Amino acid sequence: MFSHLPDSFLQMNTIFISILIEALPFVLIGVFIAGFIQMFISEKFIARVIPKNKFLAVIVGSLIGVFFPSCECGIVPIVRNLLAKGVPLHAGIAFMLTAPIINPVVLFSTYVAFGSTWEVPLLRVAGSLVVALVVGNIIAYFYKGTGLKDRFLKYETASEQVAVPTGNLAIAGGNSEITTSHFQALEVETETHHEHIHHHHGEAHTHEEMPLSQKIWHTVQHAVDEFFSVGKYLVFGALLAAAMQTYIKTSTLVSIGHGPILSILLMMVLAFVLSLCSEADAFIAASFRSVFSTQSIVAFLVFGPMLDIKNLMMMLGAFKARFVVLIVTSVTIVVFLYALVI
Repeated sequence: MFSHLPDSFLQMNTIFISILIEALPFVLIGVFIAGFIQMFISEKFIARVIPKNKFLAVIVGSLIGVFFPSCECGIVPIVRNLLAKGVPLHAGIAFMLTAPIINPVVLFSTYVAFGSTWEVPLLRVAGSLVVALVVGNIIAYFYKGTGLKDRFLKYETASEQVAVPTGNLAIAGGNSEITTSHFQALEVETETHHEHIHHHHGEAHTHEEMPLSQKIWHTVQHAVDEFFSVGKYLVFGALLAAAMQTYIKTSTLVSIGHGPILSILLMMVLAFVLSLCSEADAFIAASFRSVFSTQSIVAFLVFGPMLDIKNLMMMLGAFKARFVVLIVTSVTIVVFLYALVI
């Protein structure tokens, strides 16, 4: 039936399906965690956990990923919900950058892949923390804006149906704050097709007042909504990654990767193109040990979970384009410099 198709197309199809199969379980985990956050985590709880000090908030955001065994495939919807709940932008992005790397599952897989030695796993963890701290503080002190696209701010605000305090509520990092009047305006403007998801069981109830069964039901509904929102970007990213893996040969890239600078840049490009899940990328990286230096391999292991094709597509779906450019640029520079000095 498919005999008339080129072999390269069939290869691309196989890679595309394998990327989807690898990523979907972690996307499902991510959207259900996002749904749980939406229904069970209140702004009051977040306000208690996240320090007011920007630098300390970035540190907390960087370290809290230890408790979230999430791959980069599902981290964007989790962060999007945390930001819309009131987590400062700088803390949320720090969490997004480290969570796919410092969680125990990834740490153990890296340890096993590199022959049960701790050098590369520890360099990987240290690199992710350095990047998150630098990028988080750049956002905290120099970026002015919400980061999230406006429709997600409207969506989460309307779905909460909570009383807004009279003071200013910091939604994002930097010096940006959205006042009560802005929240009320957003609530009025919320699109009807989002409102029905959380209101058709009774508009008078806040999430805190709902019985457990309703919270669980709404968690599932929210997870399904998140899945279809994120899924289209995952599919497009996986297709693009499969095409690049098929038509841009790894051997061609390897042949130009000589010297410390070029080899680091090459491995970062490979990490972006291959779009591997962080639970599995260490085994691919280990296969390059005979070709590339430890510096290059660490760059691959740090950069890949932070930026690859599929999670870039998902970020573009959740964040404003200018903010994504800031993340991409700052992460790329810091990872490169870190790999160069270790």
